[in-house]
Amino acid sequence: MNDLNKEKVNLETAKIHWSELQRFFAKGEAVWVSSDLDLVDVAYQFSIDNKAHVQEWLDNKQVALVSDEQALRWFETDVELWAVVVKPWILVQE
Repeated sequence: MNDLNKEKVNLETAKIHWSELQRFFAKGEAVWVSSDLDLVDVAYQFSIDNKAHVQEWLDNKQVALVSDEQALRWFETDVELWAVVVKPWILVQE
């Protein structure tokens, strides 16, 4: 992995409350990333359109669109999540 590109993605991550991300969920653009994965690495793989890697995570249920249940739970507690934008997606991790 290109360290410069990974560093750029890392600098674009931030902690943000779910209430600020709900509009992305409503548009189907919020993607949950399992805590067993490195959010920066996942974002980087999304950014270079590494379909094989992303598909493996999807198949292993380590990456998925945010579910209604997750969204409701996060809404009720206004949880703070790690997030990074990889257009058109917002990747989030607890």
